[in-house]
Amino acid sequence: MTSKPLPPVVDAETWRARLDELRAREKAATRELDAIAAERRRLPMVRLPEYTLQGPSGPVRLADVFGGKSQLITYHHMWNPGQKWQCPGCTGFTSQFWKLEFLDEYDARFVIVTQGEIGEALEYKRRVGNAMDWYSTAGSPFGADMGAPPGAGFAVNVFLRDGDTVYRTWHTDGRGTEQLSHTFPLIDLLPYGRQEEWQDVPEGWPQAPTYSHWWPSEQYARYGE
Repeated sequence: MTSKPLPPVVDAETWRARLDELRAREKAATRELDAIAAERRRLPMVRLPEYTLQGPSGPVRLADVFGGKSQLITYHHMWNPGQKWQCPGCTGFTSQFWKLEFLDEYDARFVIVTQGEIGEALEYKRRVGNAMDWYSTAGSPFGADMGAPPGAGFAVNVFLRDGDTVYRTWHTDGRGTEQLSHTFPLIDLLPYGRQEEWQDVPEGWPQAPTYSHWWPSEQYARYGE
């Protein structure tokens, strides 16, 4: 027998009735997310000045980071200069994304940008087995202008290109990035959830300090080899 507390045990009919109640709320949340996405498609946009980033082959204009696509998503990876292991949250988030070629069908691309010097950034990409293309904003105001200045947090930005002109269409940071992840949605399906102390759980449910279950960056590197 487990020493952990368990949900109450009921008959199948009672379970189905409770599940149907919850399902109604889940479907309502899905419809609300659809409505939010519809509003996102109606957002105005901001024309950007020309930015130059650093890529694997040297300086590259932001318009060329699109790789010929018209739409671009950038994940701004937190960076601490000179450290072997970077933010485990960013490392874990970016480790989820493989087979990004499906975005070709949507005329879009997804890349990582970071304040780290390009040599360090590419070495870290290799060390952790990351799949996305990386670019450096070191020496450019791009990261700071997009909500991810040196020494600060992470962010996601979305851009639209018309010829050589780039527009910023959307931005989020903090827990706003969870919608792009598959890890937390999977964990949230589990009976015990994330097991973090801030979550609303039944009495006696296992809980621990926030982040205590997260892998360190070294762990992602181990499985990325």
